[in-house]
This record gives sequence, structure tokens and C-alpha cells, in this order.
Amino acid sequence: MSIQATPVPGATLLQPQDHTLVMIDFQSQMAFATKSIDATLLRNNAALVAQAAAGFGVSTILTTVAEKSFSGPMFGEITEAFPGQAMLDRTSMNTWEDAAVIARINEIGKPRIVLAGLWTGVCIVGPALSAIDQGFEVYVIADACGDVSAEAHDRAMDRMVQAGARPMTSLQYLLELQRDWARAETYDLTTGIARRWGGAYGLGVTYAKTMFNAHEG
Repeated sequence: MSIQATPVPGATLLQPQDHTLVMIDFQSQMAFATKSIDATLLRNNAALVAQAAAGFGVSTILTTVAEKSFSGPMFGEITEAFPGQAMLDRTSMNTWEDAAVIARINEIGKPRIVLAGLWTGVCIVGPALSAIDQGFEVYVIADACGDVSAEAHDRAMDRMVQAGARPMTSLQYLLELQRDWARAETYDLTTGIARRWGGAYGLGVTYAKTMFNAHEG
């Protein structure tokens, strides 16, 4: 039996309009104890994800825990991408148990949930497993999450993957939203985000454009 290939994307690839991004507890108090990833890299990756989501018009929820009384404000790199957007503050460690967040999830009404935040083993595992139980497809941006140790982060990722969550990285998220350099309307957006927050890849883009006026398309 032969299989016929067709030039169409796989069904599990993300598109800007098919998911809700939930950015959880990117706050000072949570970051202080995060040891599985360097704080500068974490902030960089969170900024990359936020800018990608904002640029591509992804439905995005920003939520904090005990912002005023304990954990502090959300990273400025994230809030700057969504000026004026209301922050949903919670008392629950599991975002999925917060009525205001769930009301917003239902209002948006998309079948896929993409998660990023602190800490992986508490505030990401909770909503990931809860959403999967309720029939949502869940993706976790692993390098835009962090925990009190590498062991804690890794075991949390294992647990979510075993339950059916799909892991990815921050740069992968950006490039998956673009997917084709012929999409001229978001070309400058994508390369601009990569140049600022894309690490060595961004340096390569800057070099190629500066030295040769190169263009991926």
C-alpha cells in the first residue's frame, strides 16, 4: 500500500488562531527560587513568547498569584507586549481552578491551550493535567517554564508528557506560528523578534541581513 504525500501542515502544528496562550506567574517572588533555568534566559524566553503571541494575534491570558500581597508584578517584558491587558490575579496555585480564568478560557473558546510559567511542577502541571482531563489539547513551552531545581522541572515535564501534553521551546513557538517565509505580512515581525530575543539564531539573522542583505524567502 503506497502513501501519497501532500504539501499541507501536520494537524498537531499550532496556528495563531487555534489556541489560547496562558502565561502564568512570571513574578519576582516565583523567579527568586527558580534554579532550573538562568533568570536572564527565562526572561528572554518569556519575552520571545509574549512578543510572538502579541504579534500574531494569539488569544492570550496573563495571570498572577497573590500579586499585591506576596509574589509581585508580572515581568515587564511580558506586560509590555500586551499594553492595557487586564491581569487575572488568583489565590489558587492551579490556574485551572480559578473561576475568572476559566470564564475567559470559555469566552475565547479554543480547543488548544499553550502554557508557560513558574513553577513547572506546580503552576504548570496543575492546569496542564486539568485541561487534558477536560478534553483540551495542551502544549507546554518548556524553556519558558522553570522550577526550584532541574529535577523538579524535568519530572514535571515528564509527568505532563505522559499525560499527553506536547512539549516545545520558545523559538520553536515563534517559528511554528510563521512556518513559511513567504508569509510576507509577518516576515519582518518574526525576524525582528528573532533578532532581539532569538539568541545565536538572532545573531545569525542580523549578520546575514547586515553583511549580505540576505532574506529567508
